Amino acid sequence: MVRIDIVSYDHPDAAALIAELQAEYVVRYGEQDGTLVAPEQFAPPLGLFLIGYLEDEPVACGGWRSHGDGVAELKRMYVSPRFRGRGLARAMLAELERTAGAAGHTRIILESGQNQPEALAMYASSGYTPVPSFGHYADHELSVHLGKTIGAGLEVR
Repeated sequence: MVRIDIVSYDHPDAAALIAELQAEYVVRYGEQDGTLVAPEQFAPPLGLFLIGYLEDEPVACGGWRSHGDGVAELKRMYVSPRFRGRGLARAMLAELERTAGAAGHTRIILESGQNQPEALAMYASSGYTPVPSFGHYADHELSVHLGKTIGAGLEVR
């Protein structure tokens, strides 16, 4: 079973997983994600960053940062390739939604891309639908912008 811990965005385990993710972006898109992020954006109360561990090995990550007006943006959702297909992305997504809702957010938005069909399928099956473009890749032809209403009835653990 996956253990999900809150860590800082610049925690060594987070840095290693984010480096893996950036390398995957290079393979899929020819370059790293150019979206500007700062560690403090993922620190409570404005955000949160999570690492999923299997037997103390960091295998998944994801975070959210506040966009104001009850909206949180998902960033850096990732599962290491050798651990895919085990439900870790869904577990991480559920915990990100839960914690964003517990922090008072009622909507989650995200940017993904057409070259990530697995992620797009997971988001669609999790209730995410198209939203107006935003952010660094708002006008990029491969960019996909999705959102979902959250927060109602979520309990804080």
